[in-house]
Amino acid sequence: MCGGCTSFFPPGEWTFGMMKKESIIGIGIVAMVALIIIPVPLWMLDLLLMIVFGLALIILLNALYAREALDMSMFPSILLMVTLFRVALSFSTTRAILLRGEAGEVIAVFGDIVAGGNIIVGAILFIIIVLVNFLVITKGSERVAEVTARFTLDAMPGKQMAIDADLNTGLISEDEAKSRRKKIQDESNFYGAMDGAVKFVKGDAIFSILIVFVNIIGGIALGTTGIATGYSMSIGDATNLFMLLTIGDGLVSQLPAVMIALATGFIVTKATVEEEISGALHTQLLKQPLVMILGGSALVALGIFAGMPRMFFIPTGLVLVFIGFRMTRQKTMEAIETEITTDDIEAEEMRRPDDMLPLTDVDMIRLCFGYGLIPLVAADQGGDLLERVVMIRRNIALELGAIIPQIRLQDNIKLSPNQYAIFIKGVEVAGGEIMFDHYMAMNSGYVEEEIDGIETVEPFAGLPAMWISESQRERAEALGYTVVDPPAIIATHLTEVIRQHLHELLSRQDVQKLINHVKESHSVLVDELMPKYLSIGEVQKVLSKLLKESISIRDLVTILETLADYAPITRDTDMLTEYTRQALRRAISKKFFGQGVNTVITLDPSLEQTLTGNIQKTEIGSFVNIDHQLSQRVFDSLKKEVSKLTQLGVLPIILTSPFVRMYFKQLVEEIAPDLVVLSYGEIDQSAEVQSVGMVSVS
Repeated sequence: MCGGCTSFFPPGEWTFGMMKKESIIGIGIVAMVALIIIPVPLWMLDLLLMIVFGLALIILLNALYAREALDMSMFPSILLMVTLFRVALSFSTTRAILLRGEAGEVIAVFGDIVAGGNIIVGAILFIIIVLVNFLVITKGSERVAEVTARFTLDAMPGKQMAIDADLNTGLISEDEAKSRRKKIQDESNFYGAMDGAVKFVKGDAIFSILIVFVNIIGGIALGTTGIATGYSMSIGDATNLFMLLTIGDGLVSQLPAVMIALATGFIVTKATVEEEISGALHTQLLKQPLVMILGGSALVALGIFAGMPRMFFIPTGLVLVFIGFRMTRQKTMEAIETEITTDDIEAEEMRRPDDMLPLTDVDMIRLCFGYGLIPLVAADQGGDLLERVVMIRRNIALELGAIIPQIRLQDNIKLSPNQYAIFIKGVEVAGGEIMFDHYMAMNSGYVEEEIDGIETVEPFAGLPAMWISESQRERAEALGYTVVDPPAIIATHLTEVIRQHLHELLSRQDVQKLINHVKESHSVLVDELMPKYLSIGEVQKVLSKLLKESISIRDLVTILETLADYAPITRDTDMLTEYTRQALRRAISKKFFGQGVNTVITLDPSLEQTLTGNIQKTEIGSFVNIDHQLSQRVFDSLKKEVSKLTQLGVLPIILTSPFVRMYFKQLVEEIAPDLVVLSYGEIDQSAEVQSVGMVSVS
């Protein structure tokens, strides 16, 4: 072997056997094209006709017994290759008929046996087969393929959203979701290809008809002139010879064509079942005993009263009636057995000591709504609230990196028709009331002209708003109002409630899942940290503290690396949280600071010293212990400085020294839970800040 060959065929990557498998299809296609150009002996023509007949039969049986269409995902390509094979054979048989006046034993036998040597009978049989193939099978398959392809493509977005919903609710794994998405894509590609491939079958049927006329007209012309047979024939003899040959050729070509068309019809009408076709047909056709009884009775009546052959109709009808009554009895026995089994199971469940346990389960997040809001949830009524809930879980996971528990949607007759309520861990924490078929319009601050509506309050922020009709929507938007539909109101409210309580929803189990995911690529980091220095519960506390102040935990690798650095020094989760925040300063600065100079409020150094001197440490943590008067003065000064920024429409941010930050946050959390408190160590170097106020007690 030459040295250069190894670069093209590396050892272990290409073998002679593989080369044979890859080249056999190419050789076959080239041979099919050669059939059109090169004459072949009659014995080889017989062999090829037998091959195409057997191939068509194999394809038909495979299509019949395939459980679903994707079991024959290569069917469009197979259809094209078989069609090419048949067209090439039609060229060869036509050449043999016109030039030699004969086309082998297969065609002669078909013309003689099927037609009985009678030209008229053969022509009629051929016409019937052509019409059945073209008008019944091919036409129907073409229409079904077209409709199936359109419906499959139209249904793709809904199927994808259903998969995303199951994935987000935890009903399926990521691998199963990928498998389902791939199957949907494969089905779309398959039915799209079948929509075009069926045109081959239709064209093949038309081509067969044309070939018949060419063979008859050309054969008679060549036979009477002696070109085909070597001697001149009368018109009658030429017509008889070439008609029989043409009919034989037509029947030989049409039978495989009918089988291929039937296989195409089976594939495009294939429905996915969990059993073989014989079992499915038995289950579906013999499902109703009444159908068998009525059908059998009708056959008996036809045999007795309508003069039909009684030796066939009456016995067959009686057999069907007997089968129907037998099925009825069997179904009755099965129903009794099922009822007895169900009663036994229910009784056993009632006797079990833990039958009350399912009643103690608490949904982490539950959205309840009155019956008037059901159309917002029901997809068959145009509702998209479920899709919005799926997107809420996805968006929060992408933004904050936390696993959102399954959100349960439930109608509740205790609520008023247009009311909804949000429950966290079984306790109602928020709610509101919606006017169905109305829109909520809120003044954005730039409204040029007021619009008439029903006054209300935005459920989450408590801002004044109005309910307006759909006809007023465009005008309200043109006037500067912010207009939202009912599903968006509920989804927004639900999103903010989840954000507020996300630190409560993060369980140890969720943290374990996150850590397992990180361990796949950073096993050394996880093994170093846990369980030697920190437990799952301690890591959970750190992550919960970050989420409580809307700090993303998506960069879990950085968080765990920081904990691994400082956990050997301290296991105080408050201090570990502060170290982690400083490690995440780039993300924190990006979240709260924009381009240019950012305004902040600082603490008076004397106040920081006062807070530092009054830190009290206990077994459960550290906190600032100052008297009520001093804390009230701090609150008053804070409110004064914060109001200055809120009036300017600027987000108030308090900037403190690193050691004081968490204690000041604890101090003001009761009066301002959403107040952003940052330390100097959490500001990235690229962020520019300017103090415009100072909280002091002087």
